[in-house]
Amino acid sequence: MKIATIIVRSLVGLLLLFASISYFFHLIPEQEQTGNMKIFSDGIKASGYLMTLTKVVELLCGLSFVSGKFIKLFAIILVPVTLNILLINIFMMPEGIPIAGALFIGNLFLIYTNWDSYKGIFTA
Repeated sequence: MKIATIIVRSLVGLLLLFASISYFFHLIPEQEQTGNMKIFSDGIKASGYLMTLTKVVELLCGLSFVSGKFIKLFAIILVPVTLNILLINIFMMPEGIPIAGALFIGNLFLIYTNWDSYKGIFTA
């Protein structure tokens, strides 16, 4: 289980690092969006801060997962981000579901492997 955790943590971390670094340095051109995804994307861009905030969170989580430090904290912080990525792909960009699903399941797996640390959150 320890080796699987290290592999999943590293893969999720590298994916997050790649996504955030490519956003900040414009390494990959943005794909043309249509329909509801274009409207949604334009709304996020219009906020002026939301995409940058999301990418900063992804960068911090990626650094955490790759370095192995503060994994328990950043795994919880990443849940809303990965859930939103998954839901956006389910409802607006179905071609991205495999990667988004793997990212979300990987995040849940990291939480599961550290479940003893989170039990206190869910007790009254």
